[in-house]
Amino acid sequence: MTLDFWKSSEPPRADADYMHAALALARRGLGRTAENPAVGALIVRDGVIVGQGWTQDGGRPHAERVALDAAGGLSRGATMYVTLEPCSHHGKTPPCASAIAAAGVVRVVSALEDPDPRVAGQGHDILRRAGIEVVTGVCADEALRVTLGHILRVREGRPLVTLKLAETLDGYAAGDEHDPRLTITAAPANARTHVLRAQHAAIMIGIGTALADDPLMTVRGAGLEDRKPLRVVLDARLALSPRSRLATSAHETPVLLLASAEADAARAKILHEAGVEISPVALDAEGRVDLKDALIALAQRGITRVFSEGGPRVGAALIAQGLADEVVIFTAPKPHGRGTLALSQKARAILDDPTRYALVEDTKLGIDRMRRYERV
Repeated sequence: MTLDFWKSSEPPRADADYMHAALALARRGLGRTAENPAVGALIVRDGVIVGQGWTQDGGRPHAERVALDAAGGLSRGATMYVTLEPCSHHGKTPPCASAIAAAGVVRVVSALEDPDPRVAGQGHDILRRAGIEVVTGVCADEALRVTLGHILRVREGRPLVTLKLAETLDGYAAGDEHDPRLTITAAPANARTHVLRAQHAAIMIGIGTALADDPLMTVRGAGLEDRKPLRVVLDARLALSPRSRLATSAHETPVLLLASAEADAARAKILHEAGVEISPVALDAEGRVDLKDALIALAQRGITRVFSEGGPRVGAALIAQGLADEVVIFTAPKPHGRGTLALSQKARAILDDPTRYALVEDTKLGIDRMRRYERV
């Protein structure tokens, strides 16, 4: 996965080790920082970590300020490792770059320049003008993976999309019309799915999946109780039942339907009364929700990371349109022999094309196999 605004280099061993630690901190904020990027920061003085932090829920305070507060006076003469260029603009808080300079930090090692035009190198410039040594590009590849949702929102106006699919050994995602709900994966893969959900700000499905499975689409698991991603349904005609599990739980965990502006007003009123939010989006030539427009609408709400469990049709469309940035496939050890294929032949060919996608992880989770692809 490459973008052209940064260059990776071989950093000194200590710098790389500390940056890996800062990136681990940044991952704690994935899916929780609203429109802000999930950033990690580490302050090191004389070989000792004296402060650390990550972007807090809702996007504030920023990681750098959390780390500076933790380090206190020990920041003077120290090195800060930060996974993204410190901000340089006055928003709801003063610039982090100015706070770093005021704290007496003498060296800043950052992984990526922030493409946000409000920053775009200006944070590094503030530091250099203050006499601080600035090193950039350390562990840039790893940082790109962590920060890609923010980068795509800034550069393309859409969030990162992780597409998750589960299939039998012979490639089926659902049974036939007499057995549509096919249980595919075992407990370890299901637990990983909940962790992945928790790392995204929104979980998205198509109306077909909503009607067939009546899913809850929540995050469950020890330590994940406070994670409540927005639940999004691509529902052009407002076909979701107000008695569905999604609608009846909308007051506890928010639900957003992306629908045609011409959808039935009476149905919209009933769903609104159930607590469901409805937002108009464009439709494609087949009368379905236009995926690119749907993602743009989510980005405009400040969402940078979307986890799609939308089923075979939505999955194939995301891949075909180049909108699936990561694809995670869980494969069970047994065949099923009939039903609906998890991926169309065309979509699977795109996924297997090394000029389009790279297989970056292939591992076992209990009895199931997990493969993770990244868009090239």
